[in-house]
Amino acid sequence: MNSKTKQPLVGIGLMLGAMLVIPMLDILAKMLTEDYPVLQVTWARFVFHTLWLLPLLIWNKLHWWRMPNRPRIQLLRSLMLTFATLFFFAAIQSNPIPNVLTMLFVSPLIVAILAPLILGERFDTTIATGVLFGFVGIVVALQPDTEQFQPSLLLGLGAGVCYAFYIISTRKLSLSAPPLLTLFYTALVGTVVLSPLVVFVWVTPSPTALLLMASMGLVAATGHFLLIKAFEYATASELSPFNYFEIVGATILSYLFFDFLPSNQGLVGLALVVASGLYVARRTIKINKVRKEQEKTIEIP
Repeated sequence: MNSKTKQPLVGIGLMLGAMLVIPMLDILAKMLTEDYPVLQVTWARFVFHTLWLLPLLIWNKLHWWRMPNRPRIQLLRSLMLTFATLFFFAAIQSNPIPNVLTMLFVSPLIVAILAPLILGERFDTTIATGVLFGFVGIVVALQPDTEQFQPSLLLGLGAGVCYAFYIISTRKLSLSAPPLLTLFYTALVGTVVLSPLVVFVWVTPSPTALLLMASMGLVAATGHFLLIKAFEYATASELSPFNYFEIVGATILSYLFFDFLPSNQGLVGLALVVASGLYVARRTIKINKVRKEQEKTIEIP
């Protein structure tokens, strides 16, 4: 990221836009998994994502058929989103979306732990305290000691781990290729990986289901385009707390479409996860700011 593109407020605005769009993807996926296999719904999400992008790539005269820059990271990023989507869709098939999102929100905490190693961002022991409280929130939300515990919620944790690596690799790729190309490579890898598998579970979709699948691809393309653009303007640590804004839209839509509201214990767990994530992000931003000021001081003769 250079000084010309470092505009955190723009990045935050784009991230908030993505978090308003993406919950609709979850709603459409949950509707479809009631009648169609999770693998087929995930496949459809990537196929229609790819089809929506092709006209835009051609219009912008982008060479989408060429080998991308930094292909290994592109492949890793795409695989992480593919698996995160598959795990998430499997989890919401039998669980309310806000509950699964609480599990997914482990991702900013993982980003906080791994960013120093992979992205060169700062980490200290006080951040570990915030991460610990985040995991306590996950345990509270899971309710492992009650009859309400759903083992399938653990798929949401798997999605959160994969999504953390997706966020980190997105940050590493933010300036290496045009956002549309990065978005296309992501969709293409998901399509290629899942296509040989979907034939084993295929159920012929109805016209209504096809429309929902096409809408799902459009929403996915739009949301993740905004996400990629956000990382061109702000760091992973600056943006990670705004991942939690997704729960607002998801809860509202879950109530409107499925008449669901989180339990009191679920809300307590969510509050702990969100509070820890905000604390970790705030602390990381402060540490990085101090480090940059120190670097400037050293550079002055």
